Amino acid sequence: MKNYRILVQYDGTRYKGWQVQKQTDMTIQGKLQSVLEELAGHPVEVIGSGRTDAGVHAVGQVANFHMDGDFSNEEILEYLNHYLPMDIAVTKIDEVDERFHARYHALSKTYVYRIHTSSIPDVFQRKYMYTYTIPLDVKAMKNAAEHLSGTHDFAAFCGNKKMKKSTVRTIFSVSIEKRENEMFISYTGDGFLQNMVRIMTGTLIEVGNGTRTADSVTEILESKDRSKAGYTAPPEGLMLKQVDYAAVVSTK
Repeated sequence: MKNYRILVQYDGTRYKGWQVQKQTDMTIQGKLQSVLEELAGHPVEVIGSGRTDAGVHAVGQVANFHMDGDFSNEEILEYLNHYLPMDIAVTKIDEVDERFHARYHALSKTYVYRIHTSSIPDVFQRKYMYTYTIPLDVKAMKNAAEHLSGTHDFAAFCGNKKMKKSTVRTIFSVSIEKRENEMFISYTGDGFLQNMVRIMTGTLIEVGNGTRTADSVTEILESKDRSKAGYTAPPEGLMLKQVDYAAVVSTK
């Protein structure tokens, strides 16, 4: 079987997340697999770089799959985009080394959380931002973000209470940028736990609105207690922007 790598973008509004679920067919992975299986004539597992939550968007999701058949990259790309729903698109495809794995080989991922800070709604972008109109202290948020950078046990920022695997992750950077009526919080790390970015965002917002101090982030990390961290920011403001890898050997 040939191994293909694809770059996927999607509007996550209608979907229950990336991962296939038995009780619904409204998942990104499920839609991709369904179309590919029709083309290939056999089951196809699509492996994503990570599992985005329900309602979360992506412009740079990376996935790979193994498939039989004498299809060109262009034929697969055209077939996918013809039969996928209008809110999912594959923007790039290449055939890669059979050992490439989209999740295990990812070196870093970058998520961006977008906040709309004006009391006037943005009608056309409302599905891709979180409207929050209480004034935020950007300087305090940046101070708090510094405590998140580095290698830590992020158990307090994990939405899965039954998590059995390691909750240690490395955050390479957290940047906060304010532009007129919008704020962008970018997170780059080696991996993220369930709801982790959204919980970090909720915590930073609470620092910004004065509910908690910037230094409290260190105490939250040390506690390893989810109840000590901030609320889980809603999914519509979050987007998977980019996934980075070491050089991947293409067979073409």
